[in-house]
Amino acid sequence: MGFIYGARWKRLRIAQLKDDPWCNRCGGQACIVDHIKAHRGDEELGYDPDNLQSLCKPCHDSWKQMLEKSGKELGCSITGKPTDPNHPWNREQPTETKEMKEARLKL
Repeated sequence: MGFIYGARWKRLRIAQLKDDPWCNRCGGQACIVDHIKAHRGDEELGYDPDNLQSLCKPCHDSWKQMLEKSGKELGCSITGKPTDPNHPWNREQPTETKEMKEARLKL
């Protein structure tokens, strides 16, 4: 049948905001229950409590919408590391072999 924003969703939404009343992005008062991974009509994913996060309206309407449209998370942590897990800086770096090190040192 697919995901429907009906009574079941309302109960799940109320429970989510009761359990986690603060925005997962900025820490402000949350009023929106957001699907971490878009359900796209998938009922199982739409009603999965592990796929929900609490957000305030400004974070939902700006950061989350931009993330869904672009597929990229903008910004960086306090250390300067990009927050997007798919950013090249967050990818696992290859281990330098002995040959690679020797070639690098010859330069």
